[in-house]
Amino acid sequence: MAGSMDSLRTHVENAWTSRELLKHESYSESVFATLELLDRGELRVAQPDGDGWKVNDWAKKAILLSFGLRTMEVFESGPFTFHDKIPLKRLDSLRGVRVVPGAVVRHGAFVSPGAILMPSFVNIGAFVGEGTMVDTWATVGSCAQIGKHVHLSGGVGIGGVLEPPQAAPVVVEDHVFVGSRAIVVEGVRVGEGAVLGANVVLTASTKIIDVSGPTPREWSGSIPPRSVVIPGTRMKNFPAGEFGVPCALIIGQRKASTDLKTSLNEALRDFDVAV
Repeated sequence: MAGSMDSLRTHVENAWTSRELLKHESYSESVFATLELLDRGELRVAQPDGDGWKVNDWAKKAILLSFGLRTMEVFESGPFTFHDKIPLKRLDSLRGVRVVPGAVVRHGAFVSPGAILMPSFVNIGAFVGEGTMVDTWATVGSCAQIGKHVHLSGGVGIGGVLEPPQAAPVVVEDHVFVGSRAIVVEGVRVGEGAVLGANVVLTASTKIIDVSGPTPREWSGSIPPRSVVIPGTRMKNFPAGEFGVPCALIIGQRKASTDLKTSLNEALRDFDVAV
């Protein structure tokens, strides 16, 4: 089996170019060894890189290659039976994590000690930071990167991004609060300390409009750090007339002068954000 991370990457990249190589044991083992690194948190699909994020696309390629190497199997967990190609994460690899019955984590995802998983779903390639709460019926999609001390409220949908391999996954940075039923998909990045109100929907094409100043400013694909965001609508002309289309409104900033918990409570009260 290839040993170093560099050699694993080389094997995975070569196998991605020529799938015939997967017939050789050393290449298929490198694919599964990469998944083990992801499962232990020693490798991430994306990682902070200065002010941005670096995508380790070869790790995503390993995930995609593994689907072709596995066959459907029956997995049992207590009274539940699953039929899938990817096994569930073992409890001994979730040390220090509170796992409430009904929480499901697939192998190849990493959940940091101190995190809390209510009945929820964490998909392959995802990373969940320490102290983060994944609340009831929230989903963390494949390869999504969730920071430290994040709160994903009930029913939140964090989308998965596997293909193309070079595409950035959804990133929710440290200390973010995501309100009930909010949706973040298509590689959107939510900056540190931001607050998303209930039912906010963020896609790659969603217009994000800062209305906190005298004139509106538009963003797309990312929420600036410490922003307080609520759902909104903007008028657009269609052949049949003018209609409102969804957008996201930045209505203010969390205060840096207060601690995070107080700041969150103040943001929700001062800006009348529903969560």
